[in-house]
Amino acid sequence: MQEPEYTETKSKETTIPEINTQTGTITKLQPPVQSQEQWLKYGQQISGFLGTLPEYIGSFFNQYKQPLVSVGLIVTAVITVKVLLAVLDALNDIPLVAPTFELIGIGYSVWFIYRYLLKASTRQELTSEITTLKSQVVGQDGSES
Repeated sequence: MQEPEYTETKSKETTIPEINTQTGTITKLQPPVQSQEQWLKYGQQISGFLGTLPEYIGSFFNQYKQPLVSVGLIVTAVITVKVLLAVLDALNDIPLVAPTFELIGIGYSVWFIYRYLLKASTRQELTSEITTLKSQVVGQDGSES
């Protein structure tokens, strides 16, 4: 991929008219006049850059696809956690909602202990479910561990 050539352009030196030194008179300074050719040259350089911009972006994305996706996922996860924490903070500010959540958490903990942790047979069932879930996530057989 070739980079477009940029030529350095020099503007013509403009002479500044002598300023009137008499009090009470205002001398208007004229801005330097740029020729139409210079504006066309600038326009061509800008349009050339904008014409090749999609190619640059496409090649950049193809070259750095994996890191860009990883950064995007990390940013999405951070934003999701911040929004979730903001929603929970807003819910905790509502009267009676925070104690209700605490009661629900205590109730679930009691149920979980009663359902899975009191008897040896239910602890084995929990262990087998955790092993099955682990093998599904990791992609290995449960018998290998």
